[in-house]
Amino acid sequence: MDPSGVAEQTQESPWGSVGPAAPACSLTEVMSEQLARQLDEEDAFPALSDPAVDPLRSEEAPDTASDLMLAQMLQMQFDREFDDQLRREEKKFNGDSKVSISFENYRMVHPYEDSDSSEDEVDWQDTRLDPYRADKPQTTPRRGFSGKGKNITTKHDEDTCGRKNTARMDNFAPEVHVGDGLGMDLKLSNQVFNSLKQHCYSEQRRSARLHEKKEHSTAEQAVDPRTRLLMYKMVNAGVLENINGCISTGKESVVFHADGGSLEEQPVPEEVVLKVFKTTLNEFKNRDRYIKDDYRFKDRFSKLNPRKVIRLWAEKEMHNLSRMKKAGIPCPDVVLLKKHILVMSFIGKEHVPAPKLKDVMLGSEEMKEAYQQVLQLMQKLYQDCSLVHADLSEYNMLWHQGKVWLIDVSQSVEPTHPHGLEFLFRDCRNVSTFFQKRGVSEAMSVYDLFNTVTGLNIPVGAEDEALFMTEIVALEKRNEDHIQKRGKKTFLVTSEDGGPPLEPDSDD
Repeated sequence: MDPSGVAEQTQESPWGSVGPAAPACSLTEVMSEQLARQLDEEDAFPALSDPAVDPLRSEEAPDTASDLMLAQMLQMQFDREFDDQLRREEKKFNGDSKVSISFENYRMVHPYEDSDSSEDEVDWQDTRLDPYRADKPQTTPRRGFSGKGKNITTKHDEDTCGRKNTARMDNFAPEVHVGDGLGMDLKLSNQVFNSLKQHCYSEQRRSARLHEKKEHSTAEQAVDPRTRLLMYKMVNAGVLENINGCISTGKESVVFHADGGSLEEQPVPEEVVLKVFKTTLNEFKNRDRYIKDDYRFKDRFSKLNPRKVIRLWAEKEMHNLSRMKKAGIPCPDVVLLKKHILVMSFIGKEHVPAPKLKDVMLGSEEMKEAYQQVLQLMQKLYQDCSLVHADLSEYNMLWHQGKVWLIDVSQSVEPTHPHGLEFLFRDCRNVSTFFQKRGVSEAMSVYDLFNTVTGLNIPVGAEDEALFMTEIVALEKRNEDHIQKRGKKTFLVTSEDGGPPLEPDSDD
């Protein structure tokens, strides 16, 4: 059989009918120019210029006959794809960070030329050509002047310096509102700019100091984070059930009401108060005179550490209350001392504190009874407890269950204090003045009350206060010399002051 006839036969295919195979040709025929012209003349492919065949071609398509136009179109398409990739990289690099880095300077297509991109794709803003933004003043050349002849302008020119100072205001802190000075062509002199700059720095330092002071000090009806943490620990430990709110504020402390919990060493009352001593000395700057000369705490006093002074102040009130409780003087019971927080029993009933002696309305007989009780309390405090209240007045005495209760004894000192008798004389003046104004005829004068409480017999004479104070100062001087001769300059607080446990300062 002829092999050429076999090649011409069509073979059946399982995928369908197969067209006739192309005639076989030799390599010489393939390389011939005549065959090339024949293939070129054959209309084997439909014309691409036919609109019916190319539906994607529009009438507005640009002319691509020019090689320059075609190259520009290809370059524009490449730049757009590069910018899209750049946006994706920028978005991936920044993520959700508040501080972002822009690749705007590396863009290839100007935003005004990139008209085909939709608004959703553009996630940046070009502020380089903002038509509403004022131009910043041009910098002076390094030679120090610009222009020639009569039009020369130096760096000391008033208008130039004014505009530069206005532009420098943009460097101020964000909280300083400088306004649109450039848009108004504002010119600031050097003196005004320097004053504004100094004021801006001063306000920044003051704001930082106020913030730090607020974070590290107790304020009116508020506590700092350290104190708040100590209060939370007491609640978590079960010493307190909950803290209800602020009862009163003073120059040295803030008092909160709380419901008592349980304590291993001793029972906790149902209602207690938390006396939080203020960790700032701004309102009570002279408190060191009550403690640095007290022989019980003289060695432990440090003027350079205010927080330790406050803790020592709280510890001093705890020991004074323990002495008074042992002597039978009506006063709060101490439950716990934790750094500068003192937990005491609540004087009152059902969340209502007992009224102060200055606020309670008493009859004449009850007022006389109150005076006799105060007189006895002062004598017992001085003679049995060896203490001087040092701030006794109608503000620090409560009326509860028909009795006078003494509070606020953190500043109380011993009679051996260099100013102990002076403090006692001041207390006598406050008590005598109050009861005399309330119409108590039995109220003694300040001089007789001082002699009655101390047991001394200082001659009153013509009741000259200067002479009386001279005698008191002389007694204090002799008392101090006597103590120093006996070597009793300092002594520790004995265990007989006793009382509640002191929590260790483990979280300092």
